[in-house]
Amino acid sequence: MKNRLLAAAMIMAAGFALNAPARADENICKAPMDQWQPRETLQHKLEGQGWQIRRIKTDEGCYEVYATDANGKKIEAYFDPHSLEPVKVQEG
Repeated sequence: MKNRLLAAAMIMAAGFALNAPARADENICKAPMDQWQPRETLQHKLEGQGWQIRRIKTDEGCYEVYATDANGKKIEAYFDPHSLEPVKVQEG
């Protein structure tokens, strides 16, 4: 019984060790922080397109924006912090 538990624990530990590097590199956006544009620049750009910004935060190496677009649709969008181009946009 002890051997089975030990074997199971070793398998689980190996699985965690193998998955750790993959998790660390899951960022959608890859630009180094010293190349990021300020959040305010993104906010002004989006407000110029009629968006109402609720929140901008950093997630997965990107700027994550919660907003309402010019048509009144709720938006959750990820933007590359270097180019300020959209990476992923979800309506809802």
